[in-house]
Amino acid sequence: MIIYPAIDLRGGRVVRLTEGRFDQEKSYGDDPLAVAKDFATAGATWLHVVDLDGAKDPTKRQTALVEEIIQGSGLRVQTGGGIRDESQIAALLAAGATRVIVGSLAAKQPELVRGWLRQFGPEKIILSPDVRLDGGGTPRVAAAGWQESTGMALDDFLHSYLAAGLVHILCTDISRDGKLTGPNTALYAQLVKKFSPLQIQASGGVSSLDDLRALKATGSAGAIVGRALYEKKFTLKEALAC
Repeated sequence: MIIYPAIDLRGGRVVRLTEGRFDQEKSYGDDPLAVAKDFATAGATWLHVVDLDGAKDPTKRQTALVEEIIQGSGLRVQTGGGIRDESQIAALLAAGATRVIVGSLAAKQPELVRGWLRQFGPEKIILSPDVRLDGGGTPRVAAAGWQESTGMALDDFLHSYLAAGLVHILCTDISRDGKLTGPNTALYAQLVKKFSPLQIQASGGVSSLDDLRALKATGSAGAIVGRALYEKKFTLKEALAC
């Protein structure tokens, strides 16, 4: 299982949001490149970067900063945040990104995004269905910065992309995000079992090394770790070792 330390960018700063809410922000420094270099020194091979400004307003994308982080850290980077057209994907790939994260648009315009999978190749695109559990426990895909529900069951969403060659997904349980309450391991275990062709990354709630061990036991291909590192619940070296 790959550990993906996370950097969320807002106004050039490193921040974390709670449940994706911009009014629930905590800042962790003004030098994201230095943070990325520290992750590399600790042994990371990958980095997860989200452009929160770009997610909110496409005219304020921080692509130049993302490129600086990629080139300066030497890490493989998966990055996104409000991706709305193929030119934004092309720009991030040209900046050196290994994968580009596509979120809400994958639920809202599936034909367009299936075309991107074929155009850029399944290794260059990672879909990030963010979910809330409904009253019956069914994960349903959210959109618009998690403020809306599409009503679509996660299983149906994933099945609709398999024929287009989908390989990588990053699934966040919104209710766990940024809260250090532990990941939804049952969700990821079910996904790995149902969708064995997919490389599934878990996101949301990691707060301890035991959480990472539990996610590894589910068969998840990766785990995003953010606030737990910044709040010093454990070190990245410890996470990689376990």
